[in-house]
This record gives sequence, structure tokens and C-alpha cells, in this order.
Amino acid sequence: MDVIIAVAVLIVVLLLGVPIPFAFFASTLTIVFLGGYDYTFLLPYGFSKVSSLILVAIPLFILSGNLMEKSGIGESLINLVDMFVGRIRGGLGAVMVISCALFGAISGSGFATLSSIGTIMLPRMYAAGYPRGVSSALISSASLLGLLIPPSLNMILYAFIGGQSVLACFLATVLPGIILVILLSTTNWWLLRKNKEIRLSPKLTRDVYVKTLGKRTARAVPAMIAPIIILGGIYGGFLTPTEAAAVAVIYTIPVGIWFYKGLTMRTFKDSLVIASTTAGVVMIMLFSVMMLSRLYVMENVPQMILNAMTSVTESTFWLVMMVNLFLIIIGMLMDDTSAILLTTPILLPVAVQLGINPVHFAAIMGVNLGLGCVTPPTAPFLYLGSRIGNAPINEMMGPTMWFIAFAWIPTLLITTYVPGLALWLPGLFGFV
Repeated sequence: MDVIIAVAVLIVVLLLGVPIPFAFFASTLTIVFLGGYDYTFLLPYGFSKVSSLILVAIPLFILSGNLMEKSGIGESLINLVDMFVGRIRGGLGAVMVISCALFGAISGSGFATLSSIGTIMLPRMYAAGYPRGVSSALISSASLLGLLIPPSLNMILYAFIGGQSVLACFLATVLPGIILVILLSTTNWWLLRKNKEIRLSPKLTRDVYVKTLGKRTARAVPAMIAPIIILGGIYGGFLTPTEAAAVAVIYTIPVGIWFYKGLTMRTFKDSLVIASTTAGVVMIMLFSVMMLSRLYVMENVPQMILNAMTSVTESTFWLVMMVNLFLIIIGMLMDDTSAILLTTPILLPVAVQLGINPVHFAAIMGVNLGLGCVTPPTAPFLYLGSRIGNAPINEMMGPTMWFIAFAWIPTLLITTYVPGLALWLPGLFGFV
């Protein structure tokens, strides 16, 4: 009963608009007072969880993502990808999706991907006759590839809380991310295949094409080197995730200032402020959620959830489906970072008892929470995409449902019920 009341308090204060860290604190205090716990053990426990060196990677990756956004790296990636698929009807949509995947592999941030690629691509698409609602809905979904394509900040948090290898969790989301790229691009092409208002880029002669491709490739090389340094250093065993994040920052600063010339002292200062603020919010949130999750575990909440599920069905197929539905609902109610902090300590033990590998579950959570970020009522990426694209939400809802039905849900089902998809790369590197 204590847990039920605490969960009810959490939901009510969230619906009232109370900041998420304070909502978690309110739920924690509810269990403490109703359950008669000695609160003095919770503060040291929460502090011990936020004093880990690996968490330093989070503000560093946030900083590098913001620096890359301000530097103009996104435009060089877009121009290069446009050379390959730009002349297909709906091809600019594929350019945007692939550019989001590439930028996500550099920044590790969905919001940085949305703001950087969206502000560049959406005006191009509107000028070429692309529908405003479809384009804004697409960037809202595609930017979430920054949460799946490593390095992913959410996977760092999941690995930290779940006691898993960060590298294994990074690798687990790669193939689901590639599948999502393909399905988003295909769905966008299907929606626009008969749209005669879309204007294609003029066809270039062979010589002009080769010359332009060479120039754009040279322009994009420094941007493409960044993920090679970051991921190559991590997977090669030369760098820890925290060290790789620091290297990403050190690499981005001179490239942004002297090569792309988009980074100035003003934008550098703005990036520092954003990274510091975001890191502070994440640390406070982690502190409060760790105390709450500790109480949930002490109240045996994972076993209570498993018992409630098995009372409905004994089928592993449907039990896993219920876990997915629970994650989607959580993702609809709160942002991805809060959701992964809250659900990992509760649902990971449930998933393990259902026979799901913890690394496989990392991919399941990544896709689920990405889906939740574009599913109303909360849908933070959907609303931010609406503001960046200056598109009414009602024009975006129809295309968004198409992307959910034919891209997100198939990716989720494949990731969930084909474990080898998520475990192949981690197994290749000897993590599973």
C-alpha cells in the first residue's frame, strides 16, 4: 500500500507540473514516512551513486554535442549525404534521417541532433516543396537516433545503474538504430511518393558531380573523424567513455573554431552554460531517483510487478509485451533521462527473471523510450520539432502516427523478439 500511494503521489505531482527531481523527492518522502524508514541512510546512498567517475562523461558529451551544434558540423554532413540520395523523391527526408544518425554518432544527444540538423534541413525541405507537417514529424523521430547510435547518454546511465558494460550497451543499440534509419526513410518515401509539388535538385553532369562530391567529402572529413576517434578509442580499449568524452571536447574546439569557423567565444560560453545546467539537472535527478529506486527495491517492487504480470499470463511472449507497454507509457509521461533512471532498477530484475539478457534489455529500453519521446501526451521531441519547424501539431500528428506504426513499432518488435539483433555486436566484441 505504501508503494501504491507513493506512485500515486509521483503521478499527481508530475501532472501538476512539478519539476521531475522534486516529484521523485516527494515520492521518496511518502515511502519514508508511511513505511517508517530511517531517512538518514538514504542521503549517503544517493551521494555514493552520483560520485562515480563514469558520470563525468555525461556533461562532457553534452558539451561536445553543443559545441558541434554551434560549429556548423551538421551542415557539412548534410551536404555530403545529399550527394547520394538527394535526387530521389522524398530523398531530402532520407538525407535528414541519415544526417541525424551521423550527427548522433558524434554528439550522443537527441536534442542537439534535433536543433542542429532540424534548423538546417527543414528550411531546405520547405523550399523544395516538402509538406511542413511531414518534415517536422520526421525530424522529431529521426533526431532520436542520437539516443540509439553510440555514444548515447542514456546508455551510459543504464549501464551505470544496471551494473553493465557501457561498451556493450553502446553496441546493443547500433543495429536497432540502423533498422530505424531504414524504416523512417522508407516510410517517408511512401508518404511522399505521389507528391508532385516536391522539386528535385537539378541533375549534375558526371564531371561536376565528381568535383562537387570531392569538395563536400573534404569538407565533411573532420566531422567524420570525430566518431572514429570517440568510438574507435572506446572499442579499441584505448579510452574509457569518460576519456573519450573529454577527447571529443578537445577535438571539437579547434575544428569548430579554425575549420568550420562556426564556434566563437560567445557560442563556446553558451555551450558551457548549457552543459553545466544540464549536468546539474541530471545529477540532482540521479540523486533523487537513486534514493527512490532503493526504497522500491526494499519494498520488493520488482517482484510485485512480476507477480502482477504472471497473474495475468504465464506466456513469456506476452509478459515481455507487457514490459514494453509499461515502458512506452512511462516514456509518454516523462522525458527519456528521467524514465531510464526510474525504470532501470525496477524493471531490469524483472527482465532478468523473464530470461532477457541485461545487454539485450538495454536495446529494448532505448527503443521504447525513444518511441515514448514522440508519443503524446508528453512527446518532448514532437513539440520541440514543432517549434523548430514552425509546424502546427495537428499537421504533424498524422505523419507521426505513420512513423510510429511503420518505423518505431516494427523496430521495437524486432529488437524485443530477435535477441540476436541486439547481442550480435556485443558478442562479437566478447561482452556476452
